[in-house]
Amino acid sequence: MIPLPITGGCLCGEVRYECDAEPVIMVKCHCRDCQRVSGGPYQPAVVFRQQHFRLTQGTLRHHGTPSDLGGHNQRGFCGTCGSRLTAGENSARGIIVVTASSLDDPTIFAPRHDIYVADAMPWDLMDEKIPKYPGHARR
Repeated sequence: MIPLPITGGCLCGEVRYECDAEPVIMVKCHCRDCQRVSGGPYQPAVVFRQQHFRLTQGTLRHHGTPSDLGGHNQRGFCGTCGSRLTAGENSARGIIVVTASSLDDPTIFAPRHDIYVADAMPWDLMDEKIPKYPGHARR
C-alpha cells in the first residue's frame, strides 16, 4: 500500500501536484517517442485517474505529439525549469500519466509491464520477471 496523497513536482518547485488515490498501473514504456523525450531507454510512467489528480501549485505548459492510441499525447512541462512532469493526458480515457522521476518519493515506482519493447534498445537491461508487450498493454 502506498501512502496517500502521492505528491511530486518539478526541479525548481514552481509546479507541484498531488493524487489522493493509488495509481491505476505503473509501466516502463520503451517506445521511440519516450526514448527521445526522456533521453533514456524508457519512460517510467505512473498512470492515475484524472479525477484524483490535481495541480497544487503552478501550471503546466503542454506539447503534443500523435499518440499510438489515437489523438495526441499531451506532455506537461514546467514553464520555468522545463522539467517534464506528465507523460500523457487523455481526457477521453480519464487518465493522466506522470513521470516517475517527478514523484517526491520515486521509490514507490513498481512497474507491472514493459510496453513497446519492439522499440527497446539492445543495451536496455529489462527485468525478466515483468511481462513484456511489443506495443501497448491493452487491458
